[in-house]
Amino acid sequence: MTPTGNSGNQDKILILATETCAYPGADSTGQAHSSYPANTYILRVRAPVLFPESFYLDCFQKGISGIIIMSCGEECPYEGAYKDLAKRVDRVYAAMKEKGLDINRLRLTAICTVCNRAFLNEVNRMNDLVQELGPPQFAATA
Repeated sequence: MTPTGNSGNQDKILILATETCAYPGADSTGQAHSSYPANTYILRVRAPVLFPESFYLDCFQKGISGIIIMSCGEECPYEGAYKDLAKRVDRVYAAMKEKGLDINRLRLTAICTVCNRAFLNEVNRMNDLVQELGPPQFAATA
């Protein structure tokens, strides 16, 4: 796929992909020779719940335009982790609103090991969004 963007600047998308579900799903997408935007960076993680709330805001401040947390959903091998992650994401949404960031820049979704279409759909939706919104702009604090 040919990269798209403004004046050669790509709006970066970070994907946190769980090693047991979403990362194999991303890998199977590549093995199927499916293409997705080149501005996508996949980070294989044990469990996204391990990342503190500040991580997401720091990513936006450092130039990441969109983040997709691809987890196992309720199938998570770590008991209670998905519910804790969902609560954490809600708190991040509140912090994003306070800073004037569009909460759609952060998505939590469940991706299974063979969910090629779902993986591609999530990446393409986020890419369309960040192309529309441009780089994150933080509201001035009083």
